[in-house]
Amino acid sequence: MPKVLITGITGQDGSYLAEDYLSAGWEVHGIVRRTSMIARPRIDHLFMKTAEAGSQPIKLHYGDLNDLSAMVRIIDKTKPDHIVNLGAQSHVAVSFEVPIETSLVTGVGAAALFEGVRIVNKDIRIYQASSSEMFGGGSGNTKLNENSLFEPKSPYAASKLYSFHMANIYRDSYGMHISNGILFNHESPRRGENFVSRKISLAVANIKKNRQEKLHLGNLEATRDWGHARDYMRAVRMMLDSESPDDYVVATGVGHSVRDFAEQAFGLADLDFEKYVVIDPALFRPNEVHNLLGDPSKIKKCLGWSPEVNFEELVHEMVESDLSNV
Repeated sequence: MPKVLITGITGQDGSYLAEDYLSAGWEVHGIVRRTSMIARPRIDHLFMKTAEAGSQPIKLHYGDLNDLSAMVRIIDKTKPDHIVNLGAQSHVAVSFEVPIETSLVTGVGAAALFEGVRIVNKDIRIYQASSSEMFGGGSGNTKLNENSLFEPKSPYAASKLYSFHMANIYRDSYGMHISNGILFNHESPRRGENFVSRKISLAVANIKKNRQEKLHLGNLEATRDWGHARDYMRAVRMMLDSESPDDYVVATGVGHSVRDFAEQAFGLADLDFEKYVVIDPALFRPNEVHNLLGDPSKIKKCLGWSPEVNFEELVHEMVESDLSNV
């Protein structure tokens, strides 16, 4: 049975990817941090399914991305065919509050993982989760691709850019199969509640159920290229299955503002957007990224990937999920 090792397996992306690998017959291993709370709601259903089947194809290992010895130990123990590095302090706004932690986990942690693979087995294929935030934004309808200039505007973006370059250094210096996926914003009902997309969909549900009065948001005019996390994790599998490693932008090529997202979400619940949304200056970033729009031409041409879920379907799925769960 082929094996995959996923860092950040308890997150939105990790849960979808674990499902994908399990359905393809792979044994799934994940690296998790030791915490006092052991609930992992995004992947709990996977343990229930595997228990019912009388097998345990998903196994978790405690580890710290910054601990090279731990990375070597886990990689040597699990002997994976693929490694997917999703582990990170992934919230842009929070990265301004904890810049050192963000740099260590998101940046240096990736380098420790690459070095661990180099020590144990350089034939392991690696996916490194890069980010559209590395670009620092574009102007108007400018579509950003693999050749666009990187101008990070947050500690998170700078950390991702470091890991992006380290991935290329290890790929070129040691002949390792490492692909960078420069993913633009990707959402789902499993998105964390402190991200603006889920903050909106959850607020809609709470307001509809009379459990919340107002929704506080920052820059409504910020434009993002929003896709579905399930589609983007399919792109990750394609990169790992490709014979040649490379760097790919993963995006829909269509931009929508935060205002568009909120208006769409409130409209689905028959609520007046203007009545419930409050602009809060405290929620603006210290160094705002106004526009992020991707050009997925390369991955469409080279790997045959394209998104299956459009913006309206994404918002609808998130709102319906929160309405059902609140």
